[in-house]
Amino acid sequence: MPRDDFPQIGLGTYSDDNREQWTENVRTALEVGYRHVDTAQVYENEAYVGEGIERADVDRDDIFLSTKTVHHDVPPGPEQVPEAIDGCLERLGVDAVDLLYVHWPSGIYEHEEILPYYDEAYEAGTTRNVGLSNFTPELLDEALEVLDAPLFAHQAEMHPLLPQDDLVAHAQEHDYWFVAYSPLAQGAVFDVPEIREVAEKHDATPAQVSLAWLLDHDNVAVIPKASSREHLEGNLAAADLELDAEDRELIDSIDRRERQIDPDHGPWNW
Repeated sequence: MPRDDFPQIGLGTYSDDNREQWTENVRTALEVGYRHVDTAQVYENEAYVGEGIERADVDRDDIFLSTKTVHHDVPPGPEQVPEAIDGCLERLGVDAVDLLYVHWPSGIYEHEEILPYYDEAYEAGTTRNVGLSNFTPELLDEALEVLDAPLFAHQAEMHPLLPQDDLVAHAQEHDYWFVAYSPLAQGAVFDVPEIREVAEKHDATPAQVSLAWLLDHDNVAVIPKASSREHLEGNLAAADLELDAEDRELIDSIDRRERQIDPDHGPWNW
């Protein structure tokens, strides 16, 4: 198992609009017990996330802060990667992040050109760990051949409607974290009969069941998005929900396969 002090339930912060909400959402999340906050350059909310961290009555050293850069169209070229990383830190109001991801392996991404900049950030201490996001197993293998820094995490979509068995197996084989974004399939899991059946059995919510199912996998962490204190606390409580073998078998039997985040530049579409 990779580093065991990594908070396995974190807060995802993507939204299409109302980015200002993340100041209060992050502050509330930290004060109810979250210690892992995830954002990205392209989300255009890093300044609000940083302000939420600043306002919370939680020591910065106790917070695992992740961000991402190198989107498919941001920044305009590989030589601007150090500037983009510095921009993330400036907007967040921190000297270093705990985890810096390559957001997408597309557009300007070329492993031999881009990944050395991440090694430089790791060596300089501006990021304490390096991660990748939205890669395929083949692209992960390619990246591992170039990266000098240890791969700490790979982030991709995963939920009961998209199990990602190959990616989870790769994380387990190479001993890094798989961080599941959109772990509730943007709400699609709420009406899945198998999920609802397990939720009723445990007097839990479908969200908690889906998160517990994910956390039941070795090397898997989750970053559900939530705004209200009720949902923030409910998601965090998923860590205490223990599924039995019958529950896991029922959820594993779901035959729907639905990807929620499916842009043309996703490497699975090449």
